[in-house]
Amino acid sequence: MRIGQYRTTDDESPRSGVAIDGGVVDLATAGAAAGVDIGPKTTDLLADWEWRRKADLAVEYAEETGVGLRDPTDLHRAAPVDDPRKVVCVGLNYRDHAEEGDNPIPDEPVLFSKFPTSVVGPDDAVRWDPDYTEKVDYEAELVAVIGEETRRVDPDDALDHVAGFTVGNDVSARDLQHGDGQWVRGKSLDTFAPIGPDLVTTDEVEDPHDLGIFAEVNGERLQESSTANLIFGVDELVSFCSQAFTLEPGDLVFTGTPPGVGVYREPPVLLGDGDTVTIGVEGVGELTNEFVTE
Repeated sequence: MRIGQYRTTDDESPRSGVAIDGGVVDLATAGAAAGVDIGPKTTDLLADWEWRRKADLAVEYAEETGVGLRDPTDLHRAAPVDDPRKVVCVGLNYRDHAEEGDNPIPDEPVLFSKFPTSVVGPDDAVRWDPDYTEKVDYEAELVAVIGEETRRVDPDDALDHVAGFTVGNDVSARDLQHGDGQWVRGKSLDTFAPIGPDLVTTDEVEDPHDLGIFAEVNGERLQESSTANLIFGVDELVSFCSQAFTLEPGDLVFTGTPPGVGVYREPPVLLGDGDTVTIGVEGVGELTNEFVTE
């Protein structure tokens, strides 16, 4: 199942939906008609007991009756999760990316965070003030979405706590990141965490550790690798995080980026007004955003 969020106007709160032949199923509306209580947003859905069964029932009811089926031409995409409690990120999780920046290979995951206000969706603009930062960079990432409360889980059981995966761009203000000596400010500017277009449930991703991943800037492919090259897999990352803090439904875990980021290229490729970046993950989707200076 591919779960997205949609709105009819820019001011409307997004609602979770599933695209099928003939339209988009509004899960809350179809679920209510089928006698199943589903909250309007993806985080509401994931917090429900047996959320997968409830979503399946809502989709089945909409397919049979047309109730809750909406015309996609009337809808605008939003981030599949736009209100996570936490956005956890992993640095230096591809060996060749660590090496391109002359960083040591980590012995355990290097964690940092982005603030939830940095999350935007597909086709949303990434915006910044060029007087505040002059070195904006892209990072292609596979993002795991937590599906149930997770605390001190073993790696063998960790993937059972993942609802699914989406595509992410860990946009980074390199001058702030490197100037501060720690990464939170340079990673957390508003709009600096585009994700989407969908949350693809785990049953549709055969092996999250064998997916092609790429980034293109204005159509030119600058990152291309595979999640097979992750130093720490999704299971290890979720387990590691859960030893320190509770992961909650809808929390996002950015799993790291492969080599080819702009700041380390010769010459550097940094983003400016009007640039377009597309991030792709095999079997999960493609995420495109325009970059706009203010």
